[in-house]
Amino acid sequence: MTAPVNLPLKSRGKLASSLPAEQLAEIAGLFEFRRTGYSLDAPFYTDPTIFKIDMEAIFGEHWIFAGSVAELPEPGDYITVDYGPYSLIVLRNDDGGVNVLHNVCRHRGARVLTEAAGSTGNLVCGYHSWTYSPEGNLIHASAPGETKFDKGCFGLKRAHSRVVAGLIFVCVADEPPTDFDETSKIFEPYLAPHDLSKTKVAYQQNIIEEGNWKLVMENNRECYHCDGHPELACSLFPTWGLTEGLIPAHLEEVWDRNKEAQSSLEERCRRYGLPYEVVEELDTRIAGIRISRESLDGEGESFSADGRRLSKKLLGDLPDFRLGRCSMHLQPNSWFHFQSDHVITFGVFPVNEHQTLVRTTWLVADDAVEGVDYDLDKLTYTWKQTNLQDKAFVELCQTGAGSPAYEPGPYMKSEYQVEAFINWYVQRVQEHLA
Repeated sequence: MTAPVNLPLKSRGKLASSLPAEQLAEIAGLFEFRRTGYSLDAPFYTDPTIFKIDMEAIFGEHWIFAGSVAELPEPGDYITVDYGPYSLIVLRNDDGGVNVLHNVCRHRGARVLTEAAGSTGNLVCGYHSWTYSPEGNLIHASAPGETKFDKGCFGLKRAHSRVVAGLIFVCVADEPPTDFDETSKIFEPYLAPHDLSKTKVAYQQNIIEEGNWKLVMENNRECYHCDGHPELACSLFPTWGLTEGLIPAHLEEVWDRNKEAQSSLEERCRRYGLPYEVVEELDTRIAGIRISRESLDGEGESFSADGRRLSKKLLGDLPDFRLGRCSMHLQPNSWFHFQSDHVITFGVFPVNEHQTLVRTTWLVADDAVEGVDYDLDKLTYTWKQTNLQDKAFVELCQTGAGSPAYEPGPYMKSEYQVEAFINWYVQRVQEHLA
């Protein structure tokens, strides 16, 4: 168990302040008396009020992974990112930077951009044609007779953004947590050699899982269930998360193969000057992180049936295909696999207390040609299958959490990262409620 992060108390969130005292005390008690090492009580996964608190305390306060620069290759390219009550426009500006604007027209509140992605010059609301510059400034409002209308007061509201190693993060809080900069210094050296600025989107998959967002994240933080991922187990060692003394007899041979492959990988990383060490601060930082470079089975190159590369083009300045995967988990809503031939990003965007959008994006070198350098079906096969299997697992748990017979169960030792995620979550919400 890791130590809690000490933070100064701050003002209670708007929703929490408006709750009846008895209801707030009941919810605060659920957090205070959460049984360490056990799954959460059912209301954490089913109660709409706790979901709203999650949106305030977690998704309204912390840095959220939104996408990558590969999704915005040219000025004017944008994506819209929706989670809980929020809708954001993430737009590439003329200077090569990223603007993040609330997707809420300052006239009547209509969504300004309704597509998930596209390219635009100015931003025009489809309702009354209020028109905004890419910076969010209101430049046109069709309002005949309005002589005292000050357009300067009605620009689109902006949110905070950071682009680190080609990943785009957003924060809607007035004052974002400042330790994200320190966390960025941890992961940037691992990711920079893959150079996302020279990648393109090969494929993007959006799945709505019928489960609370925390169940989605919990499922990703352990491999206790990996027997249910036969395609993934071809290249991902199913001993992930296990340590000496926890290896079941049927995995002892795999464990020995994993150790040998990891030793060879680390030797190559030292030769090329690539970081590979495990950094694990999932609940000892506000911007919690776990990152490492880990071996893959077979040829050790990519997520394929035999571990061989799935794209012929190396990313960035990488010198070798046999670099396993650089795996990163970031609290609260993302995980990533950086390989030498392609990158997969995963973003988790809550819809409501029982539905979550999981967005998976496959990136390849920007000069890779589909059908020549990579086969799209082969590139995406392993994780398409794995995502569907994970969707089913999450939905089984959501169904169970809604049963009167449900009660929290103990995490196994190999599920310590699940406990770390929950510990991080509980700390953040308690700070918000204090």
